[in-house]
Amino acid sequence: MINNLLASLREYATQGNLLSAFKVFSLIKLHSSSNASYDLIIHPLSSLIISCTNLKWLSEGKQLHAQVIFLGLEQSPVLVPRLVTFYSTFDLLGDAHVVTENSNILHPLPWNLLISSYVRNGLFAESLHTYKHMVSRGIRPDNFTYPSVLKACGETLDLDLGKIVHKSINDSYQERCLYVHNALISMYGKFGEVDVARCLFEKMPERDAVSWNTIISCYASRSMWKEAFDLFEKMRVEGFELCIIICNTIAGGCLRSGNFSGALHLLSQMRTSGSPLDSVTVITGLGACSHIGAIQLGKEIHGFAIRNGYDEFHNVKNALITMYSRCKDLRHAYTLFQSVEVKGIITWNSMLSGYAHMDRSEEASFLFREMLFSRVEPNYVTIASILPLCARVANLQQGKEFHCYLTRREVFKDYLLLWNALVDMYARSGKVLAAKRVFDLMKRKDEVTYTSLIAGYGMQGEGETALKLFGEMIELQIKPDDITMVAVLSACSHSGLVAEGHLWFEKMQSVHGIIPKLEHFACMVDLYGRAGMLNKAMETISRMPYKPSPAMWATLLGACRIHGNIDIGEWAAEKLLETRPVNSGYYVLIANTYAAAGCWDKLAKVRTFMRDLGVKKAPGCAWVDVGSEFFPFVVEDTSNLHQHEIYSLLDGLTDLMKDAGYVAREEFGPDDDIL
Repeated sequence: MINNLLASLREYATQGNLLSAFKVFSLIKLHSSSNASYDLIIHPLSSLIISCTNLKWLSEGKQLHAQVIFLGLEQSPVLVPRLVTFYSTFDLLGDAHVVTENSNILHPLPWNLLISSYVRNGLFAESLHTYKHMVSRGIRPDNFTYPSVLKACGETLDLDLGKIVHKSINDSYQERCLYVHNALISMYGKFGEVDVARCLFEKMPERDAVSWNTIISCYASRSMWKEAFDLFEKMRVEGFELCIIICNTIAGGCLRSGNFSGALHLLSQMRTSGSPLDSVTVITGLGACSHIGAIQLGKEIHGFAIRNGYDEFHNVKNALITMYSRCKDLRHAYTLFQSVEVKGIITWNSMLSGYAHMDRSEEASFLFREMLFSRVEPNYVTIASILPLCARVANLQQGKEFHCYLTRREVFKDYLLLWNALVDMYARSGKVLAAKRVFDLMKRKDEVTYTSLIAGYGMQGEGETALKLFGEMIELQIKPDDITMVAVLSACSHSGLVAEGHLWFEKMQSVHGIIPKLEHFACMVDLYGRAGMLNKAMETISRMPYKPSPAMWATLLGACRIHGNIDIGEWAAEKLLETRPVNSGYYVLIANTYAAAGCWDKLAKVRTFMRDLGVKKAPGCAWVDVGSEFFPFVVEDTSNLHQHEIYSLLDGLTDLMKDAGYVAREEFGPDDDIL
């Protein structure tokens, strides 16, 4: 009879029919009490506890626990693990801990269950305390204990305990388990001991996909992308299945290391192979598209996101806004921005950086004020996006407002990026003294801080002050980079410091180990050209290991116009024309050169080039900042409501300029007459 009852209970428990199972259990209990033995009900109790665990029946499970205690079975090696699992399922880890502590079982199973539950819930300190208590009671850990404990050591960065556990594993007579080995690699990776992790990986007698993923993640977490990429390729060669997580990690590494095409190529391979792509993949792909301006591919990824429901994720929408903004499609970006109901700081920053990227200062300013009205507090990324824009469009007033905003908020005081941007903003706007005041108040400075101020002094023609500042930078052992050297050479150029510019151009490689780039050679051409050393400028262009840019030829051509060297000017004009530039200003420069030399047939050739390339001379545009608004205007502009007052004032200014002795240069004729 008892066998039939046991079979019925197992069947009811398996089906989830706990009511019937409990009735059968009552009959079994009666039968057991009549036989004065409770051994018969241990397995029925176990089945019922498992069912309560699976069906999330907390109250009934607690009643069963009471029965276990009442029957004196709380030391049962079968029931204790079941009860630990039951309470852990409901995250009642205190109860699970009490059950484990009160048992005298020497088998590590209940302790393993408790430790893994603590780790699963992020209670790493508690898991390590439990492990130590387990060992102190003479219970020997096994291969199921170590993975959880090693994970806890890694998460708490407890290197000392991690090494003790590692030694315990080596001292044990158990065969080294693959899971334990993988956990060891992961732990040392968390500690930053990548060499130790790699050594363990290389010594593994067998590896699975987790082993490869773990060691690749170790390198990726330290931004050691070359090693991560190499291991990823070896993993592919050995035929291991590539999971979405590691593929996303490598694609993200390509993105961070500037290999945007590589990231997109990997994502394409993932899709072709049938691997499921997730929202992280979509964000990575959109990020790569935004950096290289691949809007068509970005739209395809957008379509994929819509079809799979990822476009509703906030981080995907932010990535989409950034992609469209960087690809100069601000209309789509703003439409997506407006579709976000609850806009977080990242959403606002994505749209603001898009406007800043396109130098749309009015829209950026309006959006920033809208963000403040929405009670969203800007962070350092917000300010760092807009400050450089203030410098580029000479919006000094708004830049000053941001300066006040930064000063009033303590949270921004340690963000060097923001104060560097502030120095750069004042320097670019011609307010070098204001830039210097900010510079002097900064407790911490780097090469960007010095470079911004050096460039500011250089633009004002204060080359000697710029060089003095550069010398101070060297004395403080702040290593200059290639951008610093551009600022130094440009400062020499604007101040006529030819000897000093030549000296620092020579020293940049021999002393500072900076290989001259095209920009540095362009500075030298400008330096020699301004000084009238046109042969030296021509020699610099001829001998440099780079193809001259249109801007470089234009620099030489402009210098030839100033110093009246028609021969080199014609040569530079021909070279500039060969590059087929799209900048209409270059054609005006070439045309004036040919007109001055009387080369009317070549002038006709310039017109033909412009027509064939579809280049049109854009009218010169200027703007004036009046109060809180910008007013753009072109030559003979009549669109402004105050045109009569403006032109009266301009006529008065022209008379004042003439009285001061200014004479307009018209030896080449007006531009419009030539082109």
